[in-house]
Amino acid sequence: MPNRGTRPEDSSVLTPTDNSTPHKEDLSSKIKEQKIVVDELSNLKKNRKVYRQQQNSNIFFLADRTEMLSESKNILDELKKEYQEIENLEKTKIKK
Repeated sequence: MPNRGTRPEDSSVLTPTDNSTPHKEDLSSKIKEQKIVVDELSNLKKNRKVYRQQQNSNIFFLADRTEMLSESKNILDELKKEYQEIENLEKTKIKK
C-alpha cells in the first residue's frame, strides 16, 4: 500500500500571505487523505503485508505495518498543526 500522504521534508515553509486560502484548502484535503491512510492501516489484520512505494518510482518495498501506521499518524499530526497555524494567522489578521 503506497503512502500517499505528504512527508515532513516535502512540506513548504509556512509564510503569511494573502493567498493562504488555497493552501488551507490543499492542507484540508491532505488531512482528509492522511486520515484515510491511518484508518486503513489501523484496520488491517496483523498478518497483512504493507508495501511502501519508492519515491518517484513504481517500485514497492515491503514495510512494517506498525512503523507505517506510526509514521502516518505523525504526518497527520504535522498537517493538523500546520492547518491550525494558518487558522490562527487568519484570526489574528481579522482582529487587526
